[in-house]
This record gives sequence, structure tokens and C-alpha cells, in this order.
Amino acid sequence: MNNQYYSKLIFELSREGRQGYSLPRNEFVNHNLCDMPAQLLRQQEPKLPEVDELTVVRHYTNMSNNNFGVDTGFYPLGSCTMKYNPKINEDMAAHPDFTGLHPFQPAGTADGALEIYYNLQHSLAELSGMKEFTLNPFAGAHGELTGLMVMRSYHASRGEGETRRKVIVPDSAHGTNPASAAVCGLEVVTVKSLADGTVDVDDLRPLLDNTVAGMMMTNPNTLGIFERNIATIAAMVHEAGGLMYYDGANLNPLLGRCRPGDLGFDIMHINLHKTFSTPHGGGGPGSGPVGVREGLERFLPNPRVVKVSDDDGDSFMIQHGEESLGCISAFLGNFGVIMRAYAYILTLGHEHVKEVGPLATLNANYVKESLKDVYELPLDVVCKHEFVFDGLKDKSTGVTTLDVAKRLLDYGFHAPTIYFPLLFHEAMMIEPTETESIETLDAFIEVLRKIAGEASENPEMVKTAPHNTPVRRLDDTKAALEQIVTYQFE
Repeated sequence: MNNQYYSKLIFELSREGRQGYSLPRNEFVNHNLCDMPAQLLRQQEPKLPEVDELTVVRHYTNMSNNNFGVDTGFYPLGSCTMKYNPKINEDMAAHPDFTGLHPFQPAGTADGALEIYYNLQHSLAELSGMKEFTLNPFAGAHGELTGLMVMRSYHASRGEGETRRKVIVPDSAHGTNPASAAVCGLEVVTVKSLADGTVDVDDLRPLLDNTVAGMMMTNPNTLGIFERNIATIAAMVHEAGGLMYYDGANLNPLLGRCRPGDLGFDIMHINLHKTFSTPHGGGGPGSGPVGVREGLERFLPNPRVVKVSDDDGDSFMIQHGEESLGCISAFLGNFGVIMRAYAYILTLGHEHVKEVGPLATLNANYVKESLKDVYELPLDVVCKHEFVFDGLKDKSTGVTTLDVAKRLLDYGFHAPTIYFPLLFHEAMMIEPTETESIETLDAFIEVLRKIAGEASENPEMVKTAPHNTPVRRLDDTKAALEQIVTYQFE
């Protein structure tokens, strides 16, 4: 990549009077087809960069080459499932027959898209052990909020809406769990975890009473450990009259092998973009379908896609309560993500979807066992899809987890999740995912071992890394506190 010149800001490449385009002449006689309120009109021309087309192409091509993504290298972020997404899924999502759909076109003209909605709803139900799904939520956190609203509606229907206001959340949970509960107007009650991050059943027991609406859990938990007491926990919550909520962030290792519905969960959301194939770096796009066990279907949000069978065959319609909608509408979720997930499931099929969980688990344990002699492993047990190191084993050099993460960039690897979960001071959370080859894993292991050696022999090299990237080490704290998101003109 050419960073010497074209890595400058596009505004720095601007030259007054230079153009890279020309708009067609206005053919309309009336230039004021839309009368805008005066307060919304610009008082001066926008300060846009003035550059030729070639400069634009080179600038953004070089900038894109500086970005790190799953298509360019290994991306072992823990709890993020940044796996490779087959390009056939992208092709299907970009098919013109789907991208040409309009949210408000007549539903009768989009039977194929509605069939995909319907089939995916039922595929997810089968894979998760739930009775029915809604694809409406647009993100994992959106799904959490939707699921908790289902929980509230269930208790309200039983006349307990005002009394059952507490949601129990483990202290190792993802931050969205307590946040979603609070947004939903529920009171968050924290249950302590044992040393391995699993729920402390003895701490849970006194928290359960007739004020509890339910309990939110991620299984495997944030440390990648399967909750071995899940059957006991579910029975305790149900006996108290509460519902079990499953956070689908860590569904990967269970996929095709173990279903949350069979573990005693009543409501769950799936991060469709994580587990079912959509690139989601940089905050999007996302999808958070919500599933419920039998008996809770009526609390799912509308609209939903249903199948209608008659003498002419099967057709599909959008149902809102007792009525049917005449248009697709914008309330059936993120269709591009849904399309990718559907293609992913069809490609794997009933048999091969069962390989996802075991391969994710195998890869994680392979990396963990290969590095535990040089990196501190606080939980020396079999993990599922991810695991956590507590920094380097030799801490006498002063090389931190942040230093290791920065040094990884010099070797062409993205850093894993660092300093999360908060249970360990120098946490390094690694999730290799099921799509990585043993050659990639071996290369990653070799580099991490090399960095451990550098930390002992030449710690300053690691502390001042990265050395080979377009931008050297940044002041992360200053960048967060003093953000400059616009170019400052002189």
C-alpha cells in the first residue's frame, strides 16, 4: 500500500477549483419544486474537498488497504465470533431480485422473500429448541430488550406485572444484559460467580422469591466455560415463578449439538450476524431474532410471517395480530442479514451444521493448550469456543496485555479482546472460531510464543509496539476523551 502520499486526509489533498465530476444540466423549468423552510436552508456552500477522480480512487483504495478484516487476516476477538463468512452468502444477499424489494411494496408481489422469512424462523426454532421466532429485532441488544419485554408481558398477563420486577444477572455477564433490563424498566439483581465464572448456586438461592421476573444467562459463560449446573438453576428459577433468558452471544459452540430450549431456557435471542454469517466489524449490520418456548408465542411482537395452505399450494402472508398487512413493511428485521443466515444454514445442511460447535471448541482448546506454558491460564479446564489468559506468565518484565496486543499487529494478526472480562487484571480473551485452519492457528501460536520471548529478552520492543503499521502507538485514553471527528479548516 502507498502510505507516503495518499494516506493524507482527503481534505489535505483538496485544491481549490479542482473537480472530479460534472452534474447533468437541470432540465426542470421550476427550480423550486420543493419549498424548504428558510431555517433549514444553508447560508453558504458546504466545505467539501475539491479533488479529481483519480485522487479520490487512490485515496480511498489506499485507506481501505490499511483496514484489517476477516478477509485479510486472523481476527480472534473473544465473544465476537469474527469468523469467515462465505462469499456465496454475500452473493445471495446482493441478488437483485432481493435488493430491488421495497419495504412498502404489496406483500403479494414478494412471496419469495416472505418464504425466506418463514423458513428461517422455523430453522432457528429447530436449531435452538424454541417453539417460534420473530426476526424483527435489528441487533443483539435490540433482541435482548424485545425478549425482556416478552418476559414482562407474560407476567403482566398473569396479574404479576407490578410485583415481578427483578431480573437476576451474573456478575460475569456482558454489559448489555443489565443495560437492557434497566431500559426495560426492570430492577437488576447481581448473582455472584465462582472462580471459573459459572453461577454460584448458593448465592442464587436466597435471591429467588415472588418478585423475580427471570434470570439472564450466557452459556457457555464469558470465560468460555459451560454452566454445569444449568438444569438445577433453571429448575430453581422456574420454581420461583420466573423465566429463563438465554443470551445467544456464545451460541457458536452449541450450534447443532445442544439447544438452549432443551436446557430449560424460555426466551432467547440470537446474534444472527455472529453465529449465522454476516461481517459485522465497525458496529454493523446486525440482527437479533428472539425465540420463545411453547406457550409464550402470543407475546412475540408483530408483524410475523405465516404460511397459508390451500388447494393452490402454499403462500405466505404478513400477519399483525388478527389482521394481515398488505405490504412488506420495514418491521421484519434486517433482510440482508436474514438472507445471509438463510444461505449459511442451507449450505451447511442438517448434517454439517453439527460440525460448527465441535470445531469451534476444538480450535479454542488447541490454542489454549499450546500457549499455557508461557501465558497465565487462570482456569486450566476444557473450554468451549473461547478462553481467557491473564497476561504473560512472566510478569517481571512489566510487559502488559496491551503491549502484547499492539505487538501482534506487527506480525499481521488482529489482537484478541483485552481487559475483558473484568475477573482478571490482564485478561486476554481469544476466540479462534470454527472456520480457521490448523495452519493459521499454528502461525498465531508461533507468533504469541515469539512475543513472549521478546518480552523477556527485549521488553522495550514490545512496550513500544507496533512498529510496522501505518500509525504507531496511539494514546487510547486521549483518543476516547478528546475525539476529533471533523476536519478543521483554517
